[in-house]
Amino acid sequence: MSISTYLTAALSGDHRALARVMTMLEMGGEETRDIMRAMYPRAGRAHVIGVTGAPGVGKSTLIDALAAAYRQQEKTVGIVCVDPTSPFTGGALLGDRVRLQGRATESGVFIRSMASRGQTGGVARATRRVVLVLDAAGFDVIFVETLGAGQADGDIRYIAQTVCLVTAPYAGDAVQALKAGILETAHVLVVNKADVPAAEAIVAALRGVLDLDDKKEGAWIVPVLKTSAERNEGIAALRETFMQHGDFLRNSGQWQQWCEQAARHEIITAAQALLWTQFDAKCHDLIAAHVRAVLDGQTDPDTAAERLVHELMRSGV
Repeated sequence: MSISTYLTAALSGDHRALARVMTMLEMGGEETRDIMRAMYPRAGRAHVIGVTGAPGVGKSTLIDALAAAYRQQEKTVGIVCVDPTSPFTGGALLGDRVRLQGRATESGVFIRSMASRGQTGGVARATRRVVLVLDAAGFDVIFVETLGAGQADGDIRYIAQTVCLVTAPYAGDAVQALKAGILETAHVLVVNKADVPAAEAIVAALRGVLDLDDKKEGAWIVPVLKTSAERNEGIAALRETFMQHGDFLRNSGQWQQWCEQAARHEIITAAQALLWTQFDAKCHDLIAAHVRAVLDGQTDPDTAAERLVHELMRSGV
């Protein structure tokens, strides 16, 4: 089957074609550019919700419950889950595929699990592009579950308009949630597994930190919600909050601002990858000469790097 046939089928919502196109994007083959040319102009309508947080807080269970809530409103739902890759074998247990497999049989739901392949930032290298495919195919809401993320793993902000940070009692991440970085990225804070008494302490701590922030007039006020995904408690309120944040972004003009920032980030990331590929291919011998000079004690790494840049600029590389 030709790439154009796959693309046509994927844009019509065919699940097999969607899966095939996403595999091509993950592999990074020659078809990538053709796929992006076809998909990018049709994207931009879906509400993308990033669900992030430390391992064990119940992100997958929460997404499963949210997907059911959106399906009750007859919304189509895409789910992209990122799982860690072994640094030794390169393999990954796509656990989210196991947890969400019951939802995968629904016609209005599409689930894609992705290995991080060593990528930092909480997402995989092709996550943004996989989301764009689902967006172009007409899915109304797209959830992106990051791998277990720490306070520095904030790349989800370039993929999702709404970022939801999930924490839970006894998960060992309450202090992590209070640190700068990922907390500053979140638009909604959720304390999951909130059917235990310790949940109130985390809710109070999070609200206390938020109260310390300077609130600009007209800014989004970050809510702290309690849920119990296994008991389906608090899910309707969380769904409503996501919808309210989407409306806020559109009405305030911040949706368009986010689109501009995301496009800028994607262009720069792609340009850096291309530059590095050309740099590595054309400058191997030149770099090796500077490495030898450093090892021989003729210069230091900083001076060698400065000389290398000057040489590259003169050569037009």
